[in-house]
Amino acid sequence: MSNLHLADLSADITAEPIRKGFGRGLLAAGKLDVNVVAACADLTDSTQMSLFKAEFPERFVEIGVAEQNLATVGAGLAAMGKIPFVSSYAAFSPGRNWEQIRTTACLNERAVKIVGSHAGVSVGPDGATHQMLEDIALMRVLPNMVVIVPGDSLEAERATMAMAKDGRPNYLRLAREATPIITTAKTPFEIGKAYVYEPGSDVTIIATGTMTYQALLAAEQLFKDGIEAEVVHVPTIKPLDADTILKSVRKTGCVVTAEEGQVIGGLGGAIAELLAENHPAPLKRIGMLDHFGESGEPNQLLEHFGLDAKHIRLAAHHVIDKKK
Repeated sequence: MSNLHLADLSADITAEPIRKGFGRGLLAAGKLDVNVVAACADLTDSTQMSLFKAEFPERFVEIGVAEQNLATVGAGLAAMGKIPFVSSYAAFSPGRNWEQIRTTACLNERAVKIVGSHAGVSVGPDGATHQMLEDIALMRVLPNMVVIVPGDSLEAERATMAMAKDGRPNYLRLAREATPIITTAKTPFEIGKAYVYEPGSDVTIIATGTMTYQALLAAEQLFKDGIEAEVVHVPTIKPLDADTILKSVRKTGCVVTAEEGQVIGGLGGAIAELLAENHPAPLKRIGMLDHFGESGEPNQLLEHFGLDAKHIRLAAHHVIDKKK
């Protein structure tokens, strides 16, 4: 294992919705800086912005079901020197208000903090309309935008506090369901950094968000197969930590990426671009392969779409065979 103070996966692991970490982090950031303000599009409880609203009602604005207005109000608050966090479901923000985010936040370099909750197929029974899978790609393509996908609730808490101090537009992607807590209070987080959660020499598994836990499980299974997998957790999709990623790939010679979103334009796309320009290597991308989600229970959907440790393990064997 690495020396990053991770949780013991062999013990009974605690699970919590990643969005709860955002709620705690926003409250903590608000206590540290009076300029931190918040606005929501009628989903205050779901996005966990309710903690901030209860503590600082004078610094909270309920926009209502008007996500395009949400983005522009956020940009206006940033222009006045505030540090605005704006939240909704990712299907609506950035799904519905991408143009306003592009024009009022990114083009004008306003440090709006956009929080997209309920992303990925693990949203479950709400189905394809609410399972936002394209948000990483949408936000990664925007100039000046930082894209953060935390792996658990504790990392989401640290990421939120880091975002409050960052002078750029930020996007924070949050999942709905309770997911395993793989980090601890001592695990480092820095915007723009990737972390080797499990060292290895045979294959690099690059994962983000909820899929990092699955990558760690896959590494355990691969070890039983006689394969040492290096798991690289990438909580910041943009800017990408090219140095850490390329160092790992140069050592192992083959790569698997894993994300709970579209691989086209997502983490898989970002890694493919990086390798093509710097160090071509056999690559297999685990994620949504150019199709929408379906209604179902979260764990059933993850298995159905191949977003689990079993499929990461199979992908690792595939790229190792190609390397040989």
